[in-house]
Amino acid sequence: MKHFCHIALFLLLLGPVANAQFTPTNPEAADMADQFVSNYDSLLNSFIMNKYAATSRRHRANINTDYAFDQIPDSVIAKRLQSLHTVIPMTYNSEVRSYIRMYLNRMKTRLDVMLSLSEFYFPIFEQSLAKYNVPEELKYLTIVESAMNPQATSRVGAAGLWQFMYTTGKNYGLEVNSIIDERRDTYKSSDAAAHYIHDLHRIFGDWQLAIAAYNCGPGNINKAIARSGGKHDFWQIYSFLPRETRGYIPAFIAATYIMNFYPEHGLHPKRFSLPMHTDTIMVERNMMFHYVTKYTGVPVEELRNLNPQYRADYIPGEGGSYPLCFPTDKMNDLITWADSIFTASEDSVSRRVVTPSTVSEGSSANTRSTVSSSRKAAKPASYHKVRRGETLTSIAAKHGTTVKKLKKLNGLKSDKIRYGQRIKVR
Repeated sequence: MKHFCHIALFLLLLGPVANAQFTPTNPEAADMADQFVSNYDSLLNSFIMNKYAATSRRHRANINTDYAFDQIPDSVIAKRLQSLHTVIPMTYNSEVRSYIRMYLNRMKTRLDVMLSLSEFYFPIFEQSLAKYNVPEELKYLTIVESAMNPQATSRVGAAGLWQFMYTTGKNYGLEVNSIIDERRDTYKSSDAAAHYIHDLHRIFGDWQLAIAAYNCGPGNINKAIARSGGKHDFWQIYSFLPRETRGYIPAFIAATYIMNFYPEHGLHPKRFSLPMHTDTIMVERNMMFHYVTKYTGVPVEELRNLNPQYRADYIPGEGGSYPLCFPTDKMNDLITWADSIFTASEDSVSRRVVTPSTVSEGSSANTRSTVSSSRKAAKPASYHKVRRGETLTSIAAKHGTTVKKLKKLNGLKSDKIRYGQRIKVR
């Protein structure tokens, strides 16, 4: 199947304006902003983005978007949202406005990347959403979830563009183990996400509640409905929801607004081209990226970015049929050297044990361990790049260690760390 492969790096009717009793509380907006920036920064460290999108780093907005936005009446924003004619109600209220302001501020220097990536990803998302009769505007949910970064991983372990948790991913047919994590596979995770949202809508009969359940699980939505006295409207059960979920629908509406009305706010980003024409082939024998690189010249880093679901630079084709996304201009080389690649890979597998990556998500080098000898060998050091809002406690939990060990490894006298700092975790 020939197509533009995913580039891994790497919003019917206007809802009613909230009633006067609704008071916005926005500590969660700051959390959403930090999450977006963290996922975006990780995206820019990817091989593909560094190779093809260097110009994106030079994009700057020359206007005070906050001041300009504050001069726009509520009626104008509400009318714009109504003009989208979406199936999911684009409710407008003060909470939504605060999220639009937040995304406008965060997007003004990042919109070129989001728009450029959307040209690759949105057709894939739209196909999966249509398959399950889910509203097309849900494609914008990936901006809230992951900043369209297939390698995004949350502090609680959700992964991929659609941020599937382990159990939910497994329940919807995504293979997750030490070698493969299909939560990071664009096609399979998009299909699973559309299927899951379809099922949630069938349970609650309301798209906003289905989206909220996607964030916090149907159990929490049922609890909020019960505590509200049986209300079945997102804004009526709002105060009974988990903090993060209270901001989830406003963030989704805001992301949809920004992606459709950015020119009205003086943003004129220069889209860039990611000239990555690829084919996908099915691999039914064991294949190691190291040998693909050796025989075709395609860098291992590029293979990882095109195929983020393979955690150990290895495709266990002997156990099934798995896709390999590959640059079109190198496909003849892959076909020519396929037997040599398979033979070398299978010989290595018979003598060695494939192990998953030990590199942290924040590492710009993104170096991974491909195989390890059956004989005990010294493990290489591994580092973590500190993201916004992270602490030694959260980093220790992510890497299965303790704060005491991290401080000892890095010679730290206190718990203070700074954004961008490289922390040795092993």
